[in-house]
Amino acid sequence: MTAIKNVRIFDGAGLSEPRTVFLDGGRLAAEASGARTIDGTGKVLLPGLIDAHVHLHGRENLEQLARHGVTTALDMATTSAELLTALRNQRGLTDIRSAGVPAIGPGGHHARMPGMPAEAVVTDPAQAKDFVAARKAAGSDYLKIVLEAPGGGGPELPVARALTGAAHESGLLVIAHAANAGAYTMALDAGVDVVTHAPLGPPVAGEDISRVRVVVPTLTMMKGISTGIGQPRLYEGAKTSVTLLHRAGVPILAGTDANAAPGSPSPVEHGASLHDELELLVAAGLSTVDALRAATELPAKHFGLTDRGAIRPGLRADLVLVDGDPVADIRATRAISRVWCAGVEC
Repeated sequence: MTAIKNVRIFDGAGLSEPRTVFLDGGRLAAEASGARTIDGTGKVLLPGLIDAHVHLHGRENLEQLARHGVTTALDMATTSAELLTALRNQRGLTDIRSAGVPAIGPGGHHARMPGMPAEAVVTDPAQAKDFVAARKAAGSDYLKIVLEAPGGGGPELPVARALTGAAHESGLLVIAHAANAGAYTMALDAGVDVVTHAPLGPPVAGEDISRVRVVVPTLTMMKGISTGIGQPRLYEGAKTSVTLLHRAGVPILAGTDANAAPGSPSPVEHGASLHDELELLVAAGLSTVDALRAATELPAKHFGLTDRGAIRPGLRADLVLVDGDPVADIRATRAISRVWCAGVEC
């Protein structure tokens, strides 16, 4: 049992007055007698951070994530079921959810990535139910569809609609990769729940903005790609999309596309990149409070993680203790003093 005393907490609206937060096992408690005490004077306690878009390659990724205060990571495609089984439920490390094998088309960048299994390719709406059933059987927590513009090598609209319908019938959320305007429109026409990425180049069109339910912009990745190809101006379109979506009231979740995959358009460091993402979201027009919510309560809400994302008794003891005030300056999230994953100090 642990008591963190004299600490201000982020409550989703701002910072509280100094108070005491109790950890009892893996949960937060209203009180805990005989607890060892930690002095939180001058510090801020955040809910454990959630990265809503990563790719996992090994245990070292969980260690990197936890070290940087990311206590939950939403994996958006890892093709090895054995690896995912090995990474789940690791005491004192980042908790994960995963899409497992994504649905892709026969062409496009993802079809050429090393290690992508043949079963990922879905070309006929009649394949949708079996594909979704296989993902459920493999333990996928949600479905990931990799969309391209029409004719760009990804699943075409009839396939995307069939996959979305089959996933919803099975109780799975559907997340669509969409990195250009045509893919965005297709994702929305298919009725997906979450769109990941903000398109490089022209911003999301006005008529599509009103149809987006939830977005994970991955500005860190989009900036990395545009810089890597020597066209930094493309990133300005992605940034503008976030500004417009935020102004329209679309929930924005913090995700980085952290990866070290061969063939990736841009490597992104696990853990540290989420702090980059928060700064980029603020630069795109979110307030610091909005950015913090994008990495805590909002991904918990929209991915059905009802046991985390806030600091209150009964929830998982996923916590990040930082020096400084991230509401005043979002860069303070980097000044990590201590991290707890389900009550275990990471």
